[in-house]
Amino acid sequence: MKGPVHTYDLTVTWTGDDGRGTADYRAYRRDHVVSADGRPDLAGSSDPTFRGDATRWNPEQLLVAALSQCHMLWYLHLCATNAVVVTGYVDHAHGEMRTHGDGSGEFTSVVLRPEVTVSEPEMVEAAERLHAEAPTLCFIARSVNFPVGHEPTVTVG
Repeated sequence: MKGPVHTYDLTVTWTGDDGRGTADYRAYRRDHVVSADGRPDLAGSSDPTFRGDATRWNPEQLLVAALSQCHMLWYLHLCATNAVVVTGYVDHAHGEMRTHGDGSGEFTSVVLRPEVTVSEPEMVEAAERLHAEAPTLCFIARSVNFPVGHEPTVTVG
């Protein structure tokens, strides 16, 4: 049975015109602003390899961040409903993208490396197991066509 459809509206505005538009590949900045009602603007650009601004978020980073966030949110939900008390969570996510001679490319993998702290030693086994269940529920992981791996570490705090 299918559930309701959820929509997500935002605006991406290019802010990198230096007066010549896209007259040539080096004539413009890749800077842009991502905005949505009621949220702070997000300063974006392309990866510095592709003439972007290293001080701004790029789409590739945001894709890896979305996978990490979605996994964490589902994982915390699963822990809460399975009597696993998480007291700390930090993920050092890593994404890999391959480019081709024509400039195209695609992600080949993302590995999430969450470090989880639980309150009791008897929770460790379930805390480790629930990492495998989270991607079956994560909206973002279910939407990508490359593998998303998990290398969790669970400790008792």
